Amino acid sequence: MKHSVEEIHLKNGAKGLLINIPGASVMSTRIQFRAGMLYAKNKDVYEIPHVVEHLAFGANAKFRDEQAFEAEFTKNGAYHNAWTSDISVCYETECADFEWERIMDLQQVSICEPRFNEEELKSEKANVRSELTGYMNDYYRLLWPRVQQAVGEDILDLSERLKTISNIELKDIREHYRRTHTACNMRFIIAGRIRGRKRKIIKMLEGWKLKEGREFEIPVTDLHSSEAVSIRRKDASNITFGFSLVTPRHLSPEEVFAMNCLNHILNGTTNSKIFGAARKRGLVYGMGSSVASNTHNSYWDFDGEVNIENAEELFDLIQLELMKTLNGEILDMDFLAAKSYALGRMQMGAQTPAQIADYYADGYFTNGTIEKYYNMANIIKSIDKFRMIELAREFAGSGIKGFAAVSSTEKAFISELETRLNF
Repeated sequence: MKHSVEEIHLKNGAKGLLINIPGASVMSTRIQFRAGMLYAKNKDVYEIPHVVEHLAFGANAKFRDEQAFEAEFTKNGAYHNAWTSDISVCYETECADFEWERIMDLQQVSICEPRFNEEELKSEKANVRSELTGYMNDYYRLLWPRVQQAVGEDILDLSERLKTISNIELKDIREHYRRTHTACNMRFIIAGRIRGRKRKIIKMLEGWKLKEGREFEIPVTDLHSSEAVSIRRKDASNITFGFSLVTPRHLSPEEVFAMNCLNHILNGTTNSKIFGAARKRGLVYGMGSSVASNTHNSYWDFDGEVNIENAEELFDLIQLELMKTLNGEILDMDFLAAKSYALGRMQMGAQTPAQIADYYADGYFTNGTIEKYYNMANIIKSIDKFRMIELAREFAGSGIKGFAAVSSTEKAFISELETRLNF
């Protein structure tokens, strides 16, 4: 969808993007605060941001409880959601264009005028506990926090997070909300028909009842490598694994796209060098790799599931293909095919206001970057194969690697698999 992007700095200290999409029938919003787990006042109440997020659509200045608010919010089909990460608490809405003002008013009262109470706190603590308990059966959610811990990130894993829920009191909720949900700590993205409404949107946002506060910085952590982490589960019928190679710096958009091309070559389809070859040999049903970059660090992540009897052969294959990559053994035809694939996916990636908002949110909320969507084609075309290989060498040579696996096997076997990744 054709669109234009403008960054807005409000008088109250908030800032964000207005994305005009001519003719859009939907308005999509993202309201983000740096209020995630890393900003809890201490580890004993680490799960506070998650509980605050769950309480976001509960009692407020106009509605007595979540049910009353929900009935009003969704009566014309509008949608809302919220999510929490190490860094962010983000509130999302999507509504028909004809009711954007009504939904924005409701979003304001839910974010700016909550009425936290003991009854809803008790319910949402139980709901958060149920959510995290369910995640304990999702092996990927179980292992990735352990990978983060292995490289030195200051976070808690799922079992540790569960133990903090009972410590949270109403005064803790109110303290975290007051400290983090401030105008200067707020970023927003609004995508839809903005033309002719810009002044009204700005006036509405500047009228939000938030204290000025300050914008929180993303903490800096010294990262390092560690030994493999083995998570024993007697009922695990195979090995679910994940490992991360980290370089301690932010990647430019051009570098992210280059790494995405490499991930496609290695794991993108059944024609890829690692996943495709492993699938052809009957070693794995699925595995993949991805890249992510924040203000201070960038991560090249791999994960998958493998039967115990196939694990050694799979890890030898991963080692072989990564070493070929680091030695520059990438065929021009594979590189050009990856760029062609990226161009096609780019054309398919901005078909709705929500997709467009999500694209800009990735960089803007974390790093404040605004890489225009229509620049992507030129970025993809300009990707250099040798620069891509240099980036892979940077990740592999950083000396920062974390590895974790969930299985019923002995730790010695998991450690032996990790040592096969020698690059």
